[in-house]
Amino acid sequence: MSVSIKTPQEIEKMRIAGRLTGEALDYITPFVKAGVTTNELDKLCHDYIVDMQRGIPAPLDYAPQGHAPYPKSICTSINHQVCHGMPGDKALKNGDIVNLDITVIKDGYHGDSSRMFYVGEPSIQARRLCETTWQALWRGIRSVRPGACLGDIGHAIQSFVEPLGYSVVREFCGHGIGKHFHETPQVLHYGRPRTGLKLEAGMTFTIEPMINAGKAATKRLGDGWTVVTKDHSLSAQYEHTILVTDTGFEVLTVSDGCPPPPPLR
Repeated sequence: MSVSIKTPQEIEKMRIAGRLTGEALDYITPFVKAGVTTNELDKLCHDYIVDMQRGIPAPLDYAPQGHAPYPKSICTSINHQVCHGMPGDKALKNGDIVNLDITVIKDGYHGDSSRMFYVGEPSIQARRLCETTWQALWRGIRSVRPGACLGDIGHAIQSFVEPLGYSVVREFCGHGIGKHFHETPQVLHYGRPRTGLKLEAGMTFTIEPMINAGKAATKRLGDGWTVVTKDHSLSAQYEHTILVTDTGFEVLTVSDGCPPPPPLR
């Protein structure tokens, strides 16, 4: 499948879907606290997306080849869970870190974003990991421009986090997005500069680095979806949907409650 170059009309629809995704993350923020279950967070997000936004939660019943349909409306990955964490009845507790990954379909187009949340007061290690991952995401984003390559994105992330002692998960990556949840290209979060697909204005894709405090190796749990670190180390992830513009990039999943970009360093 070739990489889709979005028309101005498609880009406007993706702006709407992206904004709604960010607003869903804003909405759920005050509910993320000790004592709440991830099933409760899932239901709150589902009802908000369907009833208030008149959208569709893309993960619900999503079934890529080789997987059973995903039974929930969001992904909730706690502590050593890397991605695709399935909501359940276990309550969050003080000190947890949790990633909420939300994808909204509106008028046939997808917006995809995730954020890390602190439950109460996290450990210094957990806070530092999350802050580093947020900076890594933005280093990847700031490398996006027409004529740059996908390898530039991965290199910007990898070359920042590895000298700090963290590792980049390699089995999962960002992806093209638009009418379909997952389109080409794959956006790796590691790589060599000036390698890979050359970026063009009108491309839309996610950047979503998964950074581990320990080693990069992961494994999938018996539910068929939840991915965890093999060494049980903490993992963090942030994600935005990005448009390549004529002069650089536009982040499509920003909202009023979205964390501000880190300062340039």
